[in-house]
Amino acid sequence: MMTKEEKYQALLPQIEGLVAGEPDLIAKMANVAALLHEEFGFWWTGFYRVVGDELVLGPFQGPIACIRIAYGRGVCGTAWQRGETVIVPNVHEFPGHIACSSATNSEIVVPIVSGGTVIAVLDIDSTDYGTFDDTDRHYLEQMVKGMG
Repeated sequence: MMTKEEKYQALLPQIEGLVAGEPDLIAKMANVAALLHEEFGFWWTGFYRVVGDELVLGPFQGPIACIRIAYGRGVCGTAWQRGETVIVPNVHEFPGHIACSSATNSEIVVPIVSGGTVIAVLDIDSTDYGTFDDTDRHYLEQMVKGMG
């Protein structure tokens, strides 16, 4: 059985291949969400795009989701505001958490930056507590680098 790190190491070249040379952000998001969701079996894997002053739901895998999230609100809005990855071991303890699904217990949100500006975020939810750590941060940040 592969470790989480070994799974990410195996996926990294596949993701780089999927996004390299593809100009359409939505197409890249769709394939990355599908690949991560399939490999890890997360509860929800997807993207929110920055549109004006809010995040708008983009391609995802999993149950239905919140459609719009305000700047600085919830884990996604906070990652957008800070411009950095946010890992939440227990979403029920996160101030202002937006419960799109009551089944979510932990979450990681990784900003996608283009020209120094956050243009979208990768949001991954788990039904388990404490799912995400610095290994996830490290590899997910690498995976979204070529998307912006």
